[in-house]
Amino acid sequence: MSRDMKEKIGFFVLKLSAFLVILILGIILFDIVIKGAIVIDWQFLSTAPRKGMTEGGIFPAIIGTFYVTMITALLSTPIGIFTAIYLNEYAGKGLLTRFIRMAIRNLSGVPSIVFGLFGVALFVQGMNLGTSILSAGLTLGLMTLPVTITASEEALKTVPDSYRQGSLALGATKWQSIRTNVLPVAVPGMMTGSILGLARAAGETAPILFTGAAFYLPFLPGTLFDQFMALPYHLYIMATQHHAIERVRPIAYGTALVLIVLVIIMNLSAIIIRARFRNKLK
Repeated sequence: MSRDMKEKIGFFVLKLSAFLVILILGIILFDIVIKGAIVIDWQFLSTAPRKGMTEGGIFPAIIGTFYVTMITALLSTPIGIFTAIYLNEYAGKGLLTRFIRMAIRNLSGVPSIVFGLFGVALFVQGMNLGTSILSAGLTLGLMTLPVTITASEEALKTVPDSYRQGSLALGATKWQSIRTNVLPVAVPGMMTGSILGLARAAGETAPILFTGAAFYLPFLPGTLFDQFMALPYHLYIMATQHHAIERVRPIAYGTALVLIVLVIIMNLSAIIIRARFRNKLK
């Protein structure tokens, strides 16, 4: 078999694999959109569940997801960005730096359920925060941190060294050089990685399952130390644990569609922010 024939077969297999993945994803999304759009209206989005979640809407779950995501962002984004700056700009190439990078990569592959159990031990019991929005947000923040650090460090690596050397040659300090020459170029990639990490956190169920998510709360949380409803956990309950699964299945499809739209919006916002920063740099 000639090399050209092998290349054609290889490209065909790759295209076929991509087509099958897109086809399966499209079928799943089509099914969710068709069955979920039927139940979504203003009342569904703005009211609390009633009668054991067999009626009403998902407003408390939407608000709870928003609160937890904001706490996750406040923890993971600044710590992740500053950690990446330290590793890429200040840390040397010694054993300690390699160990830190290895630990970050290993944490990226840890199952989310492990972070949930760790959150219970550290935040719920160790720090006496109880099952609450704060405990769940901090747990998701720790889970998102490795992704944010890795994405931010990769963005910093794309900045040419000439940007740093030119600034230092003009008498700027190292931090001034990073702040004025490096960060403006790396910010698009750093923000994109952070938002994509938050989008993943918004759809996680296992970490919040033990740290604060409630089965049914027909009211909004008053403080960060209260339990809350969240879209992924609400969907899990409606699809697998409810006493009348067939009756609430349309609500489960509606919840799934709202969660998918939320994640898509966050991903699109990352793309838009990246494009705008790039246009400014040009």
